[in-house]
Amino acid sequence: MRVAVAGLGLIGGSAALALAQAGHEVIGYDPDDATREAAASKFSVVSDPAALLDAEIAVVAAPMSRLAEVATETFPPGYGGIVTDTASVKAEAARLFAQHPRFVGGHPMTGKETAGFASAEAGLFQGRVWVLCLEAGTDLDDWAALARLWTSVGARVVPATAADHDRSAARISHVEHAVAAALVEVAGDPLSLALAAGSFRDGTRVAASPTGLFAGMAAGNRAELLAALDDLGAELAEARRRIADGPALPGVVAEWFERSRRVRAAWPPGPGEVEEMPLERDALVALGAAGGWVEGFESEVALVRRPRVESTP
Repeated sequence: MRVAVAGLGLIGGSAALALAQAGHEVIGYDPDDATREAAASKFSVVSDPAALLDAEIAVVAAPMSRLAEVATETFPPGYGGIVTDTASVKAEAARLFAQHPRFVGGHPMTGKETAGFASAEAGLFQGRVWVLCLEAGTDLDDWAALARLWTSVGARVVPATAADHDRSAARISHVEHAVAAALVEVAGDPLSLALAAGSFRDGTRVAASPTGLFAGMAAGNRAELLAALDDLGAELAEARRRIADGPALPGVVAEWFERSRRVRAAWPPGPGEVEEMPLERDALVALGAAGGWVEGFESEVALVRRPRVESTP
């Protein structure tokens, strides 16, 4: 397919590289001259965004702060192709692209702490989840065209509504950025940083992300992030209450910790057997809600997997 990619940072650049490697015709654009120059040796790059408008699919990989501009100027409502995005907040993206009848929100659940085209890689999406929003008004043919596109680069496509995505993203990504930043503040003295090892490294990795990334998450998904922070605060308060209950230690703390240990030890779940599923909205949304994904197509049937149910360690 002929695919335009607007924004050639880590995600957009990786998408362009992956699509070109998979045999699609890619046209890339980025407002930064140096980025365009670096990308031009890998795929076709244009200096005028108007040259993107003859593509069948437009992939918007711009920051949340620029989505409104892209929705009105780069791909105005008269654009006839399918429009999708890569932003981490889907309800707000859908609102900004409301005048585009063929808009399908998307979010690849992967990334790095480093940004820019220099960090992009074609294999970034291999085996990773790519959420594609499926609303009541979404055209199933457009949704399936994008699902075919992203499975062609090795991604697992998870169908979800924008509202369900934003609630889950707040809890598995956005609140983690806030927690990572808070952990850095708690352990910011020289001795603590000198002693820090694996648990500090893994727990604070996303605190090294570009500041604008988290700012966009907080602004675009404010209500869900606040709800997630409230739930996190309640859990930490419960942990503190149990730790403060000196006479009952360590049993009450072990009981609290064990619940989470079991869930984390069972993650990620293994994949079940491949199933065939007709392209029906309700069935696909239910598949995503159950943790399943689309990994390919056979004619007009989706090839899907669900998580394998295993005994808890």
